[in-house]
Amino acid sequence: MRPSVRKSVFAGIAGLSLAGTVAGCAPSAAEGTPAAPGGNAAETSAATPSGGTSSLASSGSTYKDGTYSADGNYVSPNGTETVGVELTLAGDTVTGVNITQHPSNPNTRKFQGQFAGGIAAQIVGKNIDELNVSKVAGSSLTSGGFNQAVDKIKQEAQ
Repeated sequence: MRPSVRKSVFAGIAGLSLAGTVAGCAPSAAEGTPAAPGGNAAETSAATPSGGTSSLASSGSTYKDGTYSADGNYVSPNGTETVGVELTLAGDTVTGVNITQHPSNPNTRKFQGQFAGGIAAQIVGKNIDELNVSKVAGSSLTSGGFNQAVDKIKQEAQ
């Protein structure tokens, strides 16, 4: 495939991935409804790749292209909480994100939903090494779990 065609195909795939992410993070998640079925899935302790290396990887990349997921923990007033993070990487750049909520109570559901609804706008298109979110859509504690999950994903993707 010619490089210009490859870039066009990749841009289309990345756009579809973002559209799917945004659709999965609809306002209903912020209103207390889990973003996806299985939102209370068991916690994983390490990142797990579901993609692998792509022919689109540039020779200067630090991380392997693919889709990786991990859970991160953080402490809220209600105790330890968990948030699931799935990132798609291409050339060390985040091309897609999906958040899996693991709420233990209504407040956690509310804040993880707000976080899920706003995270894509802050990280898609950025280099994974530049990610360190602190507050997203009014949710500040969920960021700690997100950042922890990103660290796991970076280790796995190297």
